Amino acid sequence: MSQQSVQIPDSAAGQRNRFAAAYSLLKTAIAERAFPGAAFGVLWHGQVVAMDAVGRCTYEEESPEVTPATIFDIASLTKVVATTSAAIILYDRGILDLDLPLGEVLPGFVIGKEPGSPKQLVTLRMLLAHSSGLPAYERLFEAATTPYELLRACLMMPLEAAPMERVLYSDIGFLLLGKALEVLCGESLDAFCGREVFTPLGLEGTRFCPPKEWRPAVAPTENDTTFRHRIIQGEVNDENCSVLGGCAGHAGLFSSVPDLLSYAKAILSPKTEPSIFRPNTVSLFTTKRVFPKGTSRALGWDTPAEPRSSGRHFGPRSIGHLGFTGTSMWIDYDRELAIVLLTNRTWPDRSSQSIKQVRPAFHDAVVAGLPESHRFLP
Repeated sequence: MSQQSVQIPDSAAGQRNRFAAAYSLLKTAIAERAFPGAAFGVLWHGQVVAMDAVGRCTYEEESPEVTPATIFDIASLTKVVATTSAAIILYDRGILDLDLPLGEVLPGFVIGKEPGSPKQLVTLRMLLAHSSGLPAYERLFEAATTPYELLRACLMMPLEAAPMERVLYSDIGFLLLGKALEVLCGESLDAFCGREVFTPLGLEGTRFCPPKEWRPAVAPTENDTTFRHRIIQGEVNDENCSVLGGCAGHAGLFSSVPDLLSYAKAILSPKTEPSIFRPNTVSLFTTKRVFPKGTSRALGWDTPAEPRSSGRHFGPRSIGHLGFTGTSMWIDYDRELAIVLLTNRTWPDRSSQSIKQVRPAFHDAVVAGLPESHRFLP
């Protein structure tokens, strides 16, 4: 998939030699049950220098092997690949005003509130920068059984902090941002991103709500014994998104390593073809914010901060994002480097937290495999 935009490296043996430490680290992680399998890719100076996979889709011996084309639930990478991309395009077209109050797009957010109240001050820019004051996460699916009920619960959610007082990474904020973008563009996030982002970039294995025929190619995320009471494969892992029908601003997207490398190339080098982003707008969205004090956030994207999931070597002009299911994408503009790592660390349940150690070590091992003159920047 997406072979028109990025090319598979010529020598599998060559990439395995170059990145031997990274391979070893992933195999050890699988043996220690951090996750059953992983697919990864490395884009460097516009060329794919590694694209491979290790392990299986589950821990059972009869389970299919993971391949670079295996499709994963990329969880919160949805926030950048879909939602932030849609915001960039709508901004370029003059449809999205970053300082537009959310309440003007979704009036239910401020219903009954006096002018100048904290919720009246929340803007779309704040949602993108996780500085709205909305809570990080709520188990809304436990009470909300329909999309309407869940969205209403989000709209009624009280703030945990005043807008711009501090950064609080918020699924609730991005869920509402996705709904606001749908109002602005006049269609579902699924339809808009499919036409304006995924198709132009040739991302054939990227979409919300994968069709049933994709299921054998999708890595399962969890044996859900508490909510849906079934193995979750080919449907979104996030329960709130599930109640919303599988498509939301904060989660729901499925993708593969080749597709995400193509996407990373479009963000890393927006002047290259096919081009769907304007370089100046990409710069606006990927530049680290100044306020609130101490933030690591850009608009939609994160930047390296302690604890550094990007590892030790991604520089100050780097952006990235993580996904709850065990996925990540990090991009370093100075090195012209992008690394995608996809795992299903939530299989068979969510108890393992080893991905927090694996991610930075893996990124360090990949950078160590680059030619010596490019490992460290001035």
